[in-house]
Amino acid sequence: MPGIVFLSGGQSDDEATMNLDAINKVAAKATTPWQLSFSYGRGLQTAPLKTWHGQMDKVSDAQETFYQRARMTSEARQGRYSF
Repeated sequence: MPGIVFLSGGQSDDEATMNLDAINKVAAKATTPWQLSFSYGRGLQTAPLKTWHGQMDKVSDAQETFYQRARMTSEARQGRYSF
């Protein structure tokens, strides 16, 4: 089994990121043959969609928000997220 992916539904963006970070910090200390992650559609999309809110003049801001969420998720995936 290459990996185990948890669903992040019902969690806020920040809560899901903190939980992903926590499980990867624990996993880094254990020797397991699989990777651990979350299914992150909601965690990546919620903040940019709120920023964009369908307004063309907010596209750049929404893209920046998405980039920030993706960076935080990447750090959490590696157990290196600091909040």
